[in-house]
Amino acid sequence: MNEANYKPHARLVLGIVLACLTSAAPADPVVIESPPQRVSLLELYTSEGCSSCPPADRWVSSLKNAPGLWHRFIPVSFHVDYWDYIGWPDRFASPAYTARQYQHASNQSMHTVYTPGFFLNGREWRWRGRDLSEDIIEEAAGVLSLEAANTEIKIQFESDNPGRSLSASIALLGFGIETQVKAGENAGRLLSHDFVVLSVDEVPMQRKGDVYSATLNPPSTAVDAKRYAVVAWINAEGSQVPIQVQDRKNPASASCSWRS
Repeated sequence: MNEANYKPHARLVLGIVLACLTSAAPADPVVIESPPQRVSLLELYTSEGCSSCPPADRWVSSLKNAPGLWHRFIPVSFHVDYWDYIGWPDRFASPAYTARQYQHASNQSMHTVYTPGFFLNGREWRWRGRDLSEDIIEEAAGVLSLEAANTEIKIQFESDNPGRSLSASIALLGFGIETQVKAGENAGRLLSHDFVVLSVDEVPMQRKGDVYSATLNPPSTAVDAKRYAVVAWINAEGSQVPIQVQDRKNPASASCSWRS
């Protein structure tokens, strides 16, 4: 990444996973596609105010070098805000992320919402002593494609089972982020984060035949990270269970993401 060119509040557009930033948009749109089998979405719900969360955060960070990353599974870390009352307001936390975790719990009739908490494709997943690769079920899901231009991201999904109402989500992830915690249960600790959800946006998809499409604005952030990735997934409206997820290494894509 050209760190000299980085500016907070930069508007970030989809490029390659762990892409760099550059000062100019490419001449042509960037287009990438998912594999036809479902890519699993692994969600971690965590907080900088939770003393039991750093081990889970470190485990998620270790997935940067895991086989299957980006084409079999994608981890995302949602920071919740219900630990903020202890004295350390987590700068990545959002009430919307807390509501998302509570909705997952409600869908499964869970009696307790906790951190660190994992959900794999919308189902509670116990991470300690488990092999993630063994719990991933690869099944046909359809191809999710993204086309990123300078001012918008277009998403298209071809389904063998049209008729459902679908929504598309775009999340911006940050990598190599550090926080010196000064209060709360982790006071005095330097915490490192990867796969942090910095922003997320959801829109309904339009259907024409067996093809669904949506257009979203490029995500933006005020957080300085060493690397960024953009993740897209789709789900039936009213559900948080992903049907297909997209964002993987694609050496044939343009070399960088860009800012306007």
